[in-house]
Amino acid sequence: MGGVVARALFTLPKFNPNLVTLIITQASPHVAPVLGLDPYLLNFYRAVRHKWLKSERLRNVTVLSVGGGFRDFQVRSGLTSLPCADHNPHKISLVVTAVPRTWVSTDHLSIVWCKELVLATVRAFFDLLDPATRQFTEDPERKMAVLNHHFIRHPVSPMGETQKTTAAFLEAPEAWSEVNTLRLAYTAPKEGQVKYFLFALSSRRKAYSHFYCRNSGLDWTSWVYGCMQKNSSMCVQAVDLSMGTEHLPPYKVLILDLNDLSAFTHLVVAASNVNGKQFTVECEWQRQQSHSQTITLPVPHVLSFGMTVSDVTVSSSGLLHTVQLQHFHQVYQAFRITVSSHCKTPKERLPDVYRLKVPWFREDSLVTISAPSVTEISGMLHTSRPDNTSSATLQLHTAPNCQYKVSVRTSLPKVLGQVLRLCGPIVPVYTAVTLLLAFEKQLTSIATSKETTSMSQAVATSFQPHKVILPVYVLHALLSCGWFEELWSWRFLPHMDSLAPTVPDSTLADDLSPEAWPFLLSPLLYALGAAVAFWGSALLRVAMRVLSLILALLHRPSVSRACGTLPFWTQLLVAVFLTVLGSAVCGALSIFTAFMFHLYRVLRLQMTERSLSHMLNLAPHKHKKAENGSVEPECNGSNVPPPLLSAVVLQEVRGDLQLHLCLSALFTAPVVLGAPSLLHWLRNMRYSTQLEPDPCWPHYVPLILSYLLLINCNTDTLSKSRLLRLASWLPLPLSVAMLSFSALHLYRITYFLLAALVPMALCCLL
Repeated sequence: MGGVVARALFTLPKFNPNLVTLIITQASPHVAPVLGLDPYLLNFYRAVRHKWLKSERLRNVTVLSVGGGFRDFQVRSGLTSLPCADHNPHKISLVVTAVPRTWVSTDHLSIVWCKELVLATVRAFFDLLDPATRQFTEDPERKMAVLNHHFIRHPVSPMGETQKTTAAFLEAPEAWSEVNTLRLAYTAPKEGQVKYFLFALSSRRKAYSHFYCRNSGLDWTSWVYGCMQKNSSMCVQAVDLSMGTEHLPPYKVLILDLNDLSAFTHLVVAASNVNGKQFTVECEWQRQQSHSQTITLPVPHVLSFGMTVSDVTVSSSGLLHTVQLQHFHQVYQAFRITVSSHCKTPKERLPDVYRLKVPWFREDSLVTISAPSVTEISGMLHTSRPDNTSSATLQLHTAPNCQYKVSVRTSLPKVLGQVLRLCGPIVPVYTAVTLLLAFEKQLTSIATSKETTSMSQAVATSFQPHKVILPVYVLHALLSCGWFEELWSWRFLPHMDSLAPTVPDSTLADDLSPEAWPFLLSPLLYALGAAVAFWGSALLRVAMRVLSLILALLHRPSVSRACGTLPFWTQLLVAVFLTVLGSAVCGALSIFTAFMFHLYRVLRLQMTERSLSHMLNLAPHKHKKAENGSVEPECNGSNVPPPLLSAVVLQEVRGDLQLHLCLSALFTAPVVLGAPSLLHWLRNMRYSTQLEPDPCWPHYVPLILSYLLLINCNTDTLSKSRLLRLASWLPLPLSVAMLSFSALHLYRITYFLLAALVPMALCCLL
């Protein structure tokens, strides 16, 4: 969040924007927060975004944002893209895997001490210094040139080095060799010598479009020239063309477009090893638009589940090939890309480099391997394309005289990983929906049979996608109609929530139409949320049993279903105390304290249930048929009083226990959502005892009142309440509303749960 705070300084009214001209952020979520847990955080992001989009004075502030890649599980790299206005040249967003001489992914913590990235940042800082003022340069163009040099395309030569544009060669003719073949492969000997290679352009312009050259171990930064004047078999005067050199892990690569070389007659490759150091130079003429150099490979559909494979064999034996991965442009796609190479003759070769390039965002990833080999590449994206004109490409820097085969297969585990990475913030919403529908199941069972079902059965049967997801689909379809959207806005109703956009450099406007694919994944996300609710409730039951065993050492066993309840005046005093505590200190602390009171009630019920189930003298629960045919409980005799304890008591305690276990699971959601506020208050308590502003204000007041009132509730009280029908009807529409309006605003989950808990609490009074 440090990078977001740095950009937020410009929103302060008394802050002078001229004090800051350069901001470098690492793994900072600029687009949106990872989790929208309170309205203040979302309003903060909205104010920062509006300031940077509307202010013209901030266009000259240079900002560089670096994402951590797929190893950063806390902040996905799509969120590190800078929301900026169109055609803003002073904002750079990229992933650390695309940074030259770094090429690795980092987690959220190690990005600040990754040696390769630290060196690139420090070198950029040194080059940004102005020798005259000994401060960072104020020239925006100079800053962009330095950042492009170190973070986007490193041309091998140092930033401060002044490279000569023209060169004169005075070497003897014996040092010159003219290359008439299509490819050059040269390895310098151990003995030092001067060597130059000439490539004639006149005979290659019509047949070829590019000149590709690479070297491994050559120390010279100027190594390719365009000859302007030739004398016999040697070049006399030339222009340096090496500034376009790109640094890859095993070698340096230069690709020249022949259309830009009309002023030259020959190309000169300098391969001199004066110091006796060995190196390798490989060059060739290429037709990059030909089918042998550029290949189109349609990727399998994401729903193929790995059953189908798309493959292509590279027939050419050139040094560079480009595979267009057609239809690969969405973040939810994930593939296993296998590149296998077979060489005719075993010999020492330069390593291969496989580069996955994304045209619309700087998130390239590289793999270095020696041929022959079989290599698997993870084909995944951090962002979706903003238009319909491009797809991801696979660039192969290959060895000559080797055959390559590229196979693409959908990877189901990686697809699920991408779904969790992108849609993980929605899973808590589906978990809360599952718990709320399980709560509805318990209320319906109490209303019909005056009994409760087991918590595991209630959670399992609450998984009903057709009741929840279909209304959300209908609402989404209606909002896509103009007349319904106008009617919706006219009534000042909120927009449907959606995930942060996956398109890079998005402005995230309030009226931005949500992407459709997260809605299509709703059944899968619902299943994930239901699984979290089921196993979370199972863990809660186990925890209650273990804690009740510990608590049994401090309490005498009880056989009453009223164990752990609070008298009315005690409830009133506790409610007043927690309300004052929340207003004076932290609302999340009051919610957590009220939750602990209810948890104590569950533990006492668990102890009572264990005590009654181990008793051997419980009277059986007999039944007899009434005159109307219904079944009624029967006593031991007409004039004999009922026994002190019977199986009915155990059944009632078990029913109350299942009810309060379901309530505890439901109460956990507001506690977890308020946990960040509580942790923030604890860490800053030495500076201030009051949390200001408090995101739990004022809704924590009815929440703690509901918690305290529901402590004394039982199945008998609820079954006699006149509000039970209303309380059992509310959870379903509230669940639909929760899915529609809480995907980005997670704090709204508490509001919808509160709307269901308040009628439930009133059932204890009416």
